[in-house]
Amino acid sequence: MTSNETRTATAQTDVSANNNQYKITKSDLIKSSLNTGALGMEFSWTYYKQMNLAFCLMVAGMLKKIYHGRPDDYAAALRRHAAFFNITVQFAPFVGGIAMAMEERVARGEIEPDSVNDVKAALMGPLSGIGDAIFLTTIRVVAAAVGISLCQAGNAAGPIVFLLIYNIPAFWLRVWGVQKGYSMGVGFLEKASENGLMQKVIAAIGIVGAMVIGGMTKDMFWATIPVQIGQAVEGQDPTTIQTVLDSIMPGIVGMSAFWIYYRLLAKKINPMWLILGTMVLGVIGAYFGFLA
Repeated sequence: MTSNETRTATAQTDVSANNNQYKITKSDLIKSSLNTGALGMEFSWTYYKQMNLAFCLMVAGMLKKIYHGRPDDYAAALRRHAAFFNITVQFAPFVGGIAMAMEERVARGEIEPDSVNDVKAALMGPLSGIGDAIFLTTIRVVAAAVGISLCQAGNAAGPIVFLLIYNIPAFWLRVWGVQKGYSMGVGFLEKASENGLMQKVIAAIGIVGAMVIGGMTKDMFWATIPVQIGQAVEGQDPTTIQTVLDSIMPGIVGMSAFWIYYRLLAKKINPMWLILGTMVLGVIGAYFGFLA
């Protein structure tokens, strides 16, 4: 082999080694699913953008690898992921894995950066509906029932059993989910983008997400309008505006409030002003009796 051929082969080897050095590995994915950001999704929760800071912390190490030697692109990626994010915490690594697979394609100029947040937003609603039903409504209740029964029997292992029943599937999903999300992002999303399936998937997920949000809006709104209409009849509950509205459509007050907030947010009203306004309206309404 000539000296030129030797130098070329050496250069190619160095480039390959350098690329492998900045390639996201299985270890990177697992570490991200168990780091401070992933485990602290609700510790830095804010009413403004909810889990966005924790999500950035969860994926920051992988973003540094993807955009090594490109500090401006790394900063832009962090700003991109600082958008609103909220999900059942055990599913956050799964979404992070998909997002990192997409970021690799963004770094190569294959897809638009905005598509990453589009996919994240489309996944939040449906996965939260599934995750809350599995972990909050089912596993947590079962774990609490077993733990409490052991405690009532005088068994000191009750709290430990409760934590094990709840956390073993939770941590398994974190570790498995981030790897599955990354592999799906590399394979499934690539094919879906080529044949137009991605748009259909996002549309379908969006429909399911709207249904979940609609149900949550009704169940998580805790205000009524107790203003009495007419004279109370002996032996019967007085007729109020709330009972009339419930007879028309249960949850109409919550849906109306949701629509008002949606319109105000569409007009770029700062969410902090909406939060403060809601607090003031609640205090005034409770004081004068037209809200309860």
